[in-house]
Amino acid sequence: MEEPGIFSGIFAPIEYLMNAVLTALYSLTEIVGMPSYGLAIILLTILIKILVYPLTKKQLQSMKAMQRLQPQMKKLQEKYKDNPQVMQQKLLELYKKEGANPMSGCLPMLIQMPILMGMYYTLFSFDYGGAPPSFAWLPSLSEPDPTYALPFLSAATTFLQQKMMSPDDQNQQMKVMMIVMPIFIGWISLQFPAGLVLYWVTMNVVQIVQQWWTNRQDDKEAV
Repeated sequence: MEEPGIFSGIFAPIEYLMNAVLTALYSLTEIVGMPSYGLAIILLTILIKILVYPLTKKQLQSMKAMQRLQPQMKKLQEKYKDNPQVMQQKLLELYKKEGANPMSGCLPMLIQMPILMGMYYTLFSFDYGGAPPSFAWLPSLSEPDPTYALPFLSAATTFLQQKMMSPDDQNQQMKVMMIVMPIFIGWISLQFPAGLVLYWVTMNVVQIVQQWWTNRQDDKEAV
């Protein structure tokens, strides 16, 4: 499968680094007597998620803070709907009072994006160097999953991860996206190499665990 090359040059340094680390992790699996590129992909994904966890935690806490302020924000928006300037001023005062920043959740996401794109380009057409690219039920990590199990898992974990991040009182547009996005992810996963989809599923699972842990710690601090 030919690698999409629109932005591949931009992320080439990260792609080179990811390629080297993935190869090193495969060598590690050889040392322990379990040579597997599938296991190496899982280990690399977990390693990346651990390294960026401080950013992930900041992003999750920011989103949770904004969700907590939603009722007050709606009241202000309704009260000053005919005066946008005053409404904006009141919202800024609310953010300052509660120590929240609607933009603070975007920065960690932007910082992580080059890493995610680097992994995407690394795994889209990774050269397995003649090693058996099979893993678990997958006959080849370089080809789409013929059983459709990974595409289903990619859709299911995407849905669960979105649901954990969504407020209880989400609007209709968000509810639609909760359905459309997992279906879209599952559909494109039917065409992607299994190694890339394995990375996506692992990333979602680790994100779900990290989100659960962050919420648990925040709840403990709030008591």
